[in-house]
Amino acid sequence: MLNKIKGLFIEEKGQGMTEYGLILGLIAVGVITALGFLGDNISDLFDGLKDKIPTIGAE
Repeated sequence: MLNKIKGLFIEEKGQGMTEYGLILGLIAVGVITALGFLGDNISDLFDGLKDKIPTIGAE
């Protein structure tokens, strides 16, 4: 009986999934923050590349 009660408090089956969820959440926050800071620079980079690529069918 005492072992069953201990098992309720020492349950570790969901612990791994919770840790993976927290890691995934932290990565998502990091990516969103980085895109917030670098968004304009990335947009300018792609706009510059777009201008250098010739348009197909514009002959």
